[in-house]
Amino acid sequence: MDNLHTVITREQAIDQFKEYVLPSIIKNELDRGIDGVYRIDEVMRSEAWSHFTDSLCKDGQISDWQYMNWSTPQCCER
Repeated sequence: MDNLHTVITREQAIDQFKEYVLPSIIKNELDRGIDGVYRIDEVMRSEAWSHFTDSLCKDGQISDWQYMNWSTPQCCER
């Protein structure tokens, strides 16, 4: 845990996810809407969060512990 002072917080990671990843997911959800009905794709959002945090971990932006213990944020749920 040498990098504890250099890792980002969960809140920072969620903010980055909302800024950089979530907009493309929302666009995809809107494009797939049926009869103008917007449906949240929780599976896609959860998968994207998982890939995002994996990337953060591999880049050393979060620790292995953070990667293994962070739950999926609310923005990925209904």
